[in-house]
Amino acid sequence: MDGICRDSTCCFSGHRLSKLPWRDDEEDPRCIKLKQELDRAVASLYDSGIRRFICGMALGSDMYFAEAVLSLGERHEDAVLEAAIPCPEQAEHWSGEHRRRYEALLGRCGMRTVVSHSYTPDCMEKRNRYMVEQSSVLLAVYGGGRGGTFNTIRYALKAGLNVLELDV
Repeated sequence: MDGICRDSTCCFSGHRLSKLPWRDDEEDPRCIKLKQELDRAVASLYDSGIRRFICGMALGSDMYFAEAVLSLGERHEDAVLEAAIPCPEQAEHWSGEHRRRYEALLGRCGMRTVVSHSYTPDCMEKRNRYMVEQSSVLLAVYGGGRGGTFNTIRYALKAGLNVLELDV
């Protein structure tokens, strides 16, 4: 990670499948549009000097973000995806398909950071705080409402990050 610092780091927060209007239907035109917007946003961030992208690896928007960064990394080898894993059990109760996607994405990450050594009620929040504290920019997929993304955006704003929101 030589040369990569907070100023060149972007973290991500976004809605999980249950809060996305299309749930897990990735053929939905709204999902396709969001993925295109993520691709453009990630490329723009890279063009602005961002080289490290941190993702919490949750189901839904996080996976789309990770895939956008990995796609960018195919064109720019200095673009690094870091998986910020809240606890080793993160994907333990996911379906086989979701676990396989998660493991495939983890296998392509340039870095992995496990925030808590086991599940705790606040390990997701600790993961989100870690990501913000490592970054100068937060890219968020947010369509309103309370929850982890809302809290992460608030924390990032208090910490002085540049917050970019994509609506769903």
